[in-house]
Amino acid sequence: MTLQPSPFGCGIIAYPQSIWVKPVKIVPMHTHLTPQREKYFLLTLAGIQFSHVLDFMIMMPLGPILMREFGISTHEFGLLVASYSFSAAISGLLGATFIDLFERKRLLLAIFALFGLATLACALAPSYLTLIAARGLAGAFGGVMGALVQTMIGDTIPFARRARASGTVSTAFSLSTVAGVPLSLWLANHLQWRAPFVFIAALVAVFIFVGIRVLPELRHHISAEKRAHPFSAMFAVLRDANHLRALLFSALLIFSGFTVIPYITVYAVGNVGISQHDIPFVYLAGGAATFFTARIIGRCADLRGKIRVYRLIAVAAMIPLLVVTHIGASPLWMWLVATTPFFILVSGRFIPAMAIITSSAQPRLRGTFMSLNATVQSFAMGLATALGGFIITQDSTGRVVHYQWVGYVAVAANLLAIWFVSRIVMHDQHPNLPDVAPK
Repeated sequence: MTLQPSPFGCGIIAYPQSIWVKPVKIVPMHTHLTPQREKYFLLTLAGIQFSHVLDFMIMMPLGPILMREFGISTHEFGLLVASYSFSAAISGLLGATFIDLFERKRLLLAIFALFGLATLACALAPSYLTLIAARGLAGAFGGVMGALVQTMIGDTIPFARRARASGTVSTAFSLSTVAGVPLSLWLANHLQWRAPFVFIAALVAVFIFVGIRVLPELRHHISAEKRAHPFSAMFAVLRDANHLRALLFSALLIFSGFTVIPYITVYAVGNVGISQHDIPFVYLAGGAATFFTARIIGRCADLRGKIRVYRLIAVAAMIPLLVVTHIGASPLWMWLVATTPFFILVSGRFIPAMAIITSSAQPRLRGTFMSLNATVQSFAMGLATALGGFIITQDSTGRVVHYQWVGYVAVAANLLAIWFVSRIVMHDQHPNLPDVAPK
């Protein structure tokens, strides 16, 4: 064992010799940015995340169109959505072997470019099977890309402002729902289902250009020392009990939403009686609300405590989870009353939760940890989506049956996550101070 000064400000850490050949030079773990450059940095990451989130989200409202176009069932549609997630899980696992070996900016933009090409392949897919293959490629690059975005936030933004920064980047979800999804659905309804993927590929090209100009180079995590083998950093992450607890919490977080989320549009059209042409209003209302609430939640999490705020939002989220999965035939306004709080609270949990997860990683292993976290989240997402697809069915009239059961599964996973979150230690937090930012 080799003893090194702790990068957290006091004490020592024992590093196994099997991981590092000789003592590692400790360098500052945060890149200093001016307030203006930090703003541009976060907005650029939000733009990259916008493209990534929109690519994943667009599959769900396209569900009825794709099921009709390819003549597939809810089970096959579930596999189509899950193919992205399972592929992202595998790529995240592989990414853990190399993500901390490269400068962050160049790696992110290179993977982002490949993601754009895979999305373009989705637009060109001639059949259901080729679309699954293209979605798998998009997931392979998207899984690593999402981990890199969160890693760069952890590397650059101090702990006291990290939830707020996550809230800024999380506006990508809001913008994708308020603008991206309605626009993509308009393109799909007036052109064809391939048009949204062409639109996303064009967005990727734009944000690559912006990223080249705006993103800072981040290389402080790179060590001149060689690893004993490619999986040494991954094994170091998995040997840390706190890392394992954070990964389990991350899986519960995903599972408590994605048994329900992929089938909302199918349920809305088949059971609630919402027209396919009115679906954009659902995403417009939900996205507009989360655009404002995401930053409020991030600010509250930094000021009042990340764990405390996460628990409050997660408890409140159980109400719309149950309402959305149990509501019957209703007018559009009533469906909006049910789904808008769903967007706000179910997605709002991720803002303090991702700050907690990112801060649970040892800074020297953050990239590897976040790549493994992307694997866990993607696998949980794929498993939840596939499970939801097998629980629910469609009857001869096109109505979804047993949707309420996926709501119960989501609530159960949510309760476990609420109980489990307090077991996670946040490394960047001073050990003698509460989980709040200084006033």
